Amino acid sequence: MTSIDKVLYTAKTHTTGGRDGAARSSDGRLDIALSRPGSSGAGTNPEQLFAAGWSACFIGAMGRAAQTLGVTLPRDVAVDAEVDLGTAGEAFQLQARLHVSLPGLAPDVARKVVEVAHQLCPYSRATRGNIDVALSVA
Repeated sequence: MTSIDKVLYTAKTHTTGGRDGAARSSDGRLDIALSRPGSSGAGTNPEQLFAAGWSACFIGAMGRAAQTLGVTLPRDVAVDAEVDLGTAGEAFQLQARLHVSLPGLAPDVARKVVEVAHQLCPYSRATRGNIDVALSVA
């Protein structure tokens, strides 16, 4: 396992009630209701939050990858993330798909940016070998 040399940021949240509760960040910028996936509750769920966080981070990693590769990342880059919650025997399990849009880049260049970003992104690194992840480039 790789350990951190220098902490750049620490997110702090306080959550109550689990999947039917609420979460608030220490700075107050995040203050949300939580609901079970598929329920009629008004809140979001951990899988949606994970998908949003991963896709935002992945876009940042693609910026770094593009810079490393000497490529200009398009302004309208987008990632559509899908995170499935399911079961594997008696345990709960996640799997994910990241659909990346890099309009204007040649398909081979876009694929290389995504591959490098997948190596750089901390969410990708954390999930590697732990859950099934599929990447696609539009």
